[in-house]
Parts: sequence; C-alpha cells; structure tokens
Amino acid sequence: MWIVLLILALLAIAFVIFIQHAGGFGFPWVQFYVRGKESGFKFRELNLLRRVAVENRLKNPTSLFWSERTLDRCIRGTIIRFRSEDKEEDEKAIEFLSKLFDFRKRVEFNLPKYRLGIQSSRSISAQQPLKITFPGGSIYYSKVVENMRKYLAISYPKGKPLPFGVSWRGQKINVYFWRVEDAGYYFESKVIGDYMDRKFPILHITHSDQLVRTQKRNSIRASLDSSGMLFPLRSIKDANEEISRSGGYRCKMVDISEDGAAAIVGGRAKPGLPVKIQTEIHNTPVVMCGTIKGVTYKDSKNVSILHIQANPPSAPIKNTILTFVYDIFADDPQGPVKLRSTRR
Repeated sequence: MWIVLLILALLAIAFVIFIQHAGGFGFPWVQFYVRGKESGFKFRELNLLRRVAVENRLKNPTSLFWSERTLDRCIRGTIIRFRSEDKEEDEKAIEFLSKLFDFRKRVEFNLPKYRLGIQSSRSISAQQPLKITFPGGSIYYSKVVENMRKYLAISYPKGKPLPFGVSWRGQKINVYFWRVEDAGYYFESKVIGDYMDRKFPILHITHSDQLVRTQKRNSIRASLDSSGMLFPLRSIKDANEEISRSGGYRCKMVDISEDGAAAIVGGRAKPGLPVKIQTEIHNTPVVMCGTIKGVTYKDSKNVSILHIQANPPSAPIKNTILTFVYDIFADDPQGPVKLRSTRR
C-alpha cells in the first residue's frame, strides 16, 4: 500500500513541477488552448506558443492569437535570448524563430483588411494606380484623381497613342489595380467623359459594384532603400545563396518580402528571365533567386522596375527578411537580428 502512495506522491510532485515550469497554476490553460484551437492552431503549435508566452511573461497569453504587437514583442524577446545564449546560428534556434514568423504571418492575414477586401469601385482611394485595357488597344496606366458618387475621375491614360479614329469616350474598358495591403482587383467600366482639353486632362468612367478579387497577397512587403546587385542566371535550376563577387549589374532596391522583391535597373528589361539579387539588410547579406515576372519601364528616366518572384529562401535569410519587414526592432536599442545565411 505504501508503494502505491509513494508512486502517487511522486506523480503529484512531478505534475506540480511540470505545471510550474510550463506556466504555473495562474496560466489560463483552458482559455489559452480553447482560443488557440478556435484560431486554427494545432496542439503542438499551441505548446510552442505557450512556451513563448511563458518565456516573455505575457500578462494576457491569449493575445498571441490576435495581436501583432504582442507577437512582435515575443519574437524580439526570443531573438535577444538566442543572442545572449550565443545560439543565433543554431539550427534549432533558426527553426524555432521561423515557426514564430509563420505564426506572425497567420495572425497578420487573419486581419479583416486582408480577408474582406472591397466589393465596389466606390471604395477605391484617390491616387490608386490603375492599369487599363480595351479590345484592340494596348495597355495604359492611370490613377484615380477623385472618387465621385456617380463616376471615377482618373488621370489621362499613358501608353501608346490610340488607333487612328478611336477616342476614349464610349470605350468599354477593363480596369486592374492592386490595393495596398489587400489584393489585386478587376472590373469592367465605360468611359463617359473625355476631357483632353483641360489643363489637367482626365477621363470619367462608370462605377462597378462587381469587383473581382483576383490575387490575394501572400506576403507582406516593405520598402527597402538600399543598393544591390543583379546577376542573370542561365536557368532557375542554378539558383543558390552564395555571395557573387563579379558579373552582375548594379540596381536600386525598391521593396522586399519573403517571396520576392522589386528593384530598379538602367535601360529596358524583359520579363521571364531567371536572376539572382543580392543586397544587405542591417549589414546582413541577403541573396534571393527568382524570375522576373513583370517589368515597368520608365521612359523619361530610361529605367525599368523589375518585379521578381523569388524561390523560397533558406530559413536564415527568410528570418532576416521578416525581421526587417515586420520592423521587429523598431523600438529596441539592441538592434536587429544577424543570422548567417546557409548555402542552398
């Protein structure tokens, strides 16, 4: 009998030790796991988030499921802890941080602005860039000047001259635009007013309450004001994350995300080319390989903006990019993470 009592006592002690180590009796265990399951997290993911909440001494652990600020604080604390323990380049530390960024992305894209979008052109903001096409015509670029109740006033479209005898008035047009922090949209419209003779030429086009949401954002991009190097590849199969020292072209970075970047180069460029792009973020080298999916040529400056869709980067480079994109160390004096890149 006493053996059974001893075993029960040992189990009770072990249970108390586990509870204290895992968050204590004051941790909202039921609320945390119920809210986590409702948010779509798996049990092993919730164990990871619980550990993060305990290590960062969160007063409200469930805020991890809806607060970007809380997650940013925890990611920052985790990076600082790895740095103090000299584990920045440890594979398990890099993998752990990568999982935290996956959670951060999930919380970000659960926000209403990413899930709901807009349904009517009446919700388009002024200065929104537009791409316009119509049967028999080329591609034209414009922007919203003013959103009126009965129509959209847009700047006069820029592009090739209209075919002989063709005017904008009465044209049925296709309008495409990318809404910042949301998605791509498409709608059909008709030009009801052509005011070429004004000091600032504009068109009036009809509204549409049937917007088609064509492309949902898969990653968050951040502006990046730095120089870089662009290296043509024979094939995307030659993709790697090795630092190249010669044979490239200077470029100016525009923005960056975990799955792509935009950069400015001199002259004209063509889409479809595989490339390697090389830059630095907070003195940490970042190398990405991918394909040029789109080119915006600026005739006045003879430069091209390359829109590059990248191959999935290695975990260290992904973590470096996302630390910058989410501005993890915006208010922290200890500075950004510096995780060494691995070759692929």
